[in-house]
Amino acid sequence: MNAISARQLTRRFGEFTAVDHISFEVQPGKVVGYLGPNGSGKTTTIRMLLGLLRPTSGEASVLGFDSTRQSEQVRAASGYMSQKFALYDDLTAEENLRFYAGLYGVRERARLKQVLDELGLSAVARQPVRELSAGWRQRLALGTAIVHKPRLLFLDEPSSGVDPVARRAFWDLIYRLSEEQITILVTTHYMDEAEYCEQIGIMQSGKLLALDSPAALKSALPGRVWEGSAEPLLLGLQALSSLPGVLRCSLSGDALRVIARPEVRAEDLRLALQNAGAGGTQAFQPSSPNMEDVFLMLTGQNESLRAA
Repeated sequence: MNAISARQLTRRFGEFTAVDHISFEVQPGKVVGYLGPNGSGKTTTIRMLLGLLRPTSGEASVLGFDSTRQSEQVRAASGYMSQKFALYDDLTAEENLRFYAGLYGVRERARLKQVLDELGLSAVARQPVRELSAGWRQRLALGTAIVHKPRLLFLDEPSSGVDPVARRAFWDLIYRLSEEQITILVTTHYMDEAEYCEQIGIMQSGKLLALDSPAALKSALPGRVWEGSAEPLLLGLQALSSLPGVLRCSLSGDALRVIARPEVRAEDLRLALQNAGAGGTQAFQPSSPNMEDVFLMLTGQNESLRAA
């Protein structure tokens, strides 16, 4: 049995379609990333799966329960960490955890201590939440979502606004949880975080454009990736963007990143820059595709999402 099965799931708000006939399956124990910019439909998808929002059409089953007709069972067996930390600032970390445990009917103090220890929260357990850093608040919010031992965990942009070190530590915690056979669906708009996932779904304007492993998505790119430089960069960008056979050209730091059809050679790129008057060019070298390449090719966007 799949942990999640969605079939033609759709949600409209008046004339606006937030989620547009998406279908996908998630196997138990997987860490699945849901990648897309703000407003692409990620949160709306999660809310429908949890039964917090009724779909306009389509259906979904979560852990064997119908997400619309059996939403209470879905939520009892799932954990949800929303975009905004739903914590009480005047309570301590331990008091917040005890409060949420009570909502799930968890009364054993041993379970609270286990969660505090597992997430490294014991040192701050008696501190008011208002005094905690964003990284500690993030861990505590995760603790409130797992205190009842859910089989499925929804994390909605959990690392937004958290520094890179704390984000890396948080992903270590995610994989520690996955080793306990918890299925995890995490939404993000950070490209580097997508690399941590076993499967990645890419959303844009309410549509699910792809769902596969990072390796499979990268291998499906219709061309080769090259990196090189030009002076000035913008002139080089314009020259290569119009070169026949170039599928996409973008800036990557102080370099040009090109996705081109297999017949395009490094020498073709160099000559195009030379003819355009982009001096100081360096030889183009093959590069490995990344998730930003995949996302921007699928969506046809010209601007990168935020990446840490």
